[in-house]
Amino acid sequence: MRYLEDIQVGSRQAFGPYEVTREEVIDFARKFDPQPFHLDDAAAAKTYFGRLSASGWHTAAMTMRMMVDGWSSGEATASLGSPGVDELRWVKPVYPGDTLTAEGECIEVTPSRSRPDMGSVRNIITVRNQHGETVLTMRSIGLVRRRPADA
Repeated sequence: MRYLEDIQVGSRQAFGPYEVTREEVIDFARKFDPQPFHLDDAAAAKTYFGRLSASGWHTAAMTMRMMVDGWSSGEATASLGSPGVDELRWVKPVYPGDTLTAEGECIEVTPSRSRPDMGSVRNIITVRNQHGETVLTMRSIGLVRRRPADA
């Protein structure tokens, strides 16, 4: 189990790949972001995107999926969830057929002053497409349990 004390500033973790499908883009958009450029080829062709594109919220959700899959395939972290993200940016459109990968870089590890059993970890997350182009960036905040005295 990885505890707060095991996480180092500067450490990096890779996630993915994740293949974006047309069916998933449309399904997500129907449910959560039903704007025409996420649902219809003809409507999308008339926009900045030029063709059907994934919702930014869908890109964020795909990023979360890659991260959780990556965490579950390695040593478990004593995660306690997250209070949110800062500076979420959709840098470039994501299209059906794209393959996404993500990288997280730890920029801060802070023991809690009010909760001695936990602390927070801040990471810069960068998501890229198959061409190496950045499509999403965010600063994530994770809450992590501290190592128990008996561990």
